[in-house]
Amino acid sequence: MMLGLVMLLVVSTGIVVVKNIIENNSPGVETVDKEAFIDKIATIAQHNYAQYRVLPSIVIGQAILESDWGRSELASYNNLFGVKASEQEDKVLLPTQEFVHNEWQNVEAYFKVYPTIEEAIIDHNRLFNEGVSWDNQLYYGVLAADNYKEAANALQQAGYATDPDYANKIINVIEVYDLSKYDNDF
Repeated sequence: MMLGLVMLLVVSTGIVVVKNIIENNSPGVETVDKEAFIDKIATIAQHNYAQYRVLPSIVIGQAILESDWGRSELASYNNLFGVKASEQEDKVLLPTQEFVHNEWQNVEAYFKVYPTIEEAIIDHNRLFNEGVSWDNQLYYGVLAADNYKEAANALQQAGYATDPDYANKIINVIEVYDLSKYDNDF
């Protein structure tokens, strides 16, 4: 396995920041244009913010984390957020991991299949706005959050994912890739 170290120099408001990013250049490992992925999701997330009020950084961060930059098998069905399916929806059965009883378990689950990435993002935003059948206010904290850290913690508190470190993972992705800049226009 060959790892490459790339130094990224960012100049913003007179401050110079140097970030070291390790890229995996191993044979057989699919590379992804991360900037293009972020731009694609950001455009849709920002466009839908006025209607749904979900911070673009949260949408982008979750898409990155849940779909492995659009490379996961689930992402091939345009499901970037690990959204499970109900009986009447288009769905696919896939293996996944759930954190149950303080341990990771391999399970199979039905996940929604979307015709487009945009429809997946809109459905994701609707989920936060409409909640679930047993609690239509389940994700109210995500919508009421003033910033991505509050929103990520609200996602964890609402039980969006079983991963006990989910909020920290979302926050880390947002900070490493400076995704909060997509929230600044609102």
